[in-house]
Amino acid sequence: MSEKIIDLSGRRALVTGGSRGLGLAIAERLACANAGIAVVDHPDALAVAELPDTWLTAPVDLAGRGAEAEVARAVGKLARIDILVANAGVVPAWRSTVDLDLDEWDRVFRINVAGMALALKVAARQLSQSPCGSAILMASINGYRAHPSQILYTATKHAGIGLMRAAALDLGKHGVRVNALAPGPIATDALQERIDTRHRAGGPDLAEALSALAAETALGRIATGDDVAGAALYLASDLSAGVTGTVLPVECGLA
Repeated sequence: MSEKIIDLSGRRALVTGGSRGLGLAIAERLACANAGIAVVDHPDALAVAELPDTWLTAPVDLAGRGAEAEVARAVGKLARIDILVANAGVVPAWRSTVDLDLDEWDRVFRINVAGMALALKVAARQLSQSPCGSAILMASINGYRAHPSQILYTATKHAGIGLMRAAALDLGKHGVRVNALAPGPIATDALQERIDTRHRAGGPDLAEALSALAAETALGRIATGDDVAGAALYLASDLSAGVTGTVLPVECGLA
């Protein structure tokens, strides 16, 4: 969907993890459709981000103590929230089951799952007061399928989809829609770094790996940040007014 036919004027979007990667791509697309933007992100990420002066920002470490109170303070400064994009998350190192690091497990769940639940909790009241409240959670194709050596990431994304489905039932009575995006492989910096790491250990180089991923899709290419942002714009808009409790894959027909 194009922002040219979707107008979000008068609506405020809160995007967690919105200073880089897919979060930034989504925030920019919503801003192009005239939504006001507020970004919650890690202090280190915001310190180096170059965001428009018109965007509100709040530095919060979602894995830190007091994160809920900090996000609640940030939300309290907003006159309204019509759109929540719970995007903040991390992709842990690839590990087999026997190599799991349970300290890492706790930290990643704290960000990927508890951080998403926290964002929903503190934004729920304002979303419920909006005539067009929409929450969009960032899942992954790993939320309904699995890959070897990605047990931790897969578990968090399965949990995120469960969170979305339950929240859709809780908040639906207040007119709030809750959906999830499930991107396939996207050539973000994080993915490229992981491919480079595997290449140094004897795996394919970046071009070979991306080509192999593209060959697995119906469209012959991997999805882009723009593809994900367009899907988010659809879920944020009135075009999806009857859509809730749904996982929307954005993976170019990955086999």
